[in-house]
Amino acid sequence: MKNAALTLAAAVLLPASALAGAIESPSNPKVNPHFDIVRAAVTAGDGQLKFEIRLAGAAGAETPASTGAMLGSGVFAYVWPTSLDSSAVGFEPKQGILALAVTAHPDFDDTPNYDEDGDGNAANDGKTWHSHWVVLAKDAACKAGLKVQDIAPGVSVKLPVTAPGVPLLLDSPDIRPALEGASVTLSVPMPEGGEAMSFDGVAAGLRVNTTMAAPLLCVTDVFKVASGDLSLPGKVSP
Repeated sequence: MKNAALTLAAAVLLPASALAGAIESPSNPKVNPHFDIVRAAVTAGDGQLKFEIRLAGAAGAETPASTGAMLGSGVFAYVWPTSLDSSAVGFEPKQGILALAVTAHPDFDDTPNYDEDGDGNAANDGKTWHSHWVVLAKDAACKAGLKVQDIAPGVSVKLPVTAPGVPLLLDSPDIRPALEGASVTLSVPMPEGGEAMSFDGVAAGLRVNTTMAAPLLCVTDVFKVASGDLSLPGKVSP
């Protein structure tokens, strides 16, 4: 965790100050405004956690350029790393950093059970912003030192019931994010320990490996870390 934080912090030029609950971060003119996080917050109520990232620019205004194939393709993500144990949403315990992510990637669909764009085809929605629970782990083979945790071939692991069947610790719940103006928001059912968790906010780029070998999905670009150092200073507000 410490090494991953240092790796991410190296990409951030301006520090942030954590106020009560939310993380407030000064806008950085050297960061693309559509990924320049100025506020990350989580609030609790009615059995749910509401996650928010506010940007200097427009939420979801940019998506990765299409490559025409899944292997080697890009992913853009707004991410809330948390202090929750991976078991809180249905993975095995102590697998890594549990994070909620809102992602877009035009070259593949990892939400096979849902038709996010409503066109009658549930297999072409990767370009539509959608949500995942993911487990992040350190890997020096990745440019930013982090990856979505791989599942080794032939290994059986505990997964949430809505996991999409890819060899990653990744869940695809049918929880639709809202990207409106400068804000990315979504509400999830309260996970175990959710009210006491800490969190951060990250805008990042990821890339699928050019083969199906691990690491399959690397964090390659860190556009902004709300705290400046991935220290998870945010606290859930009532």
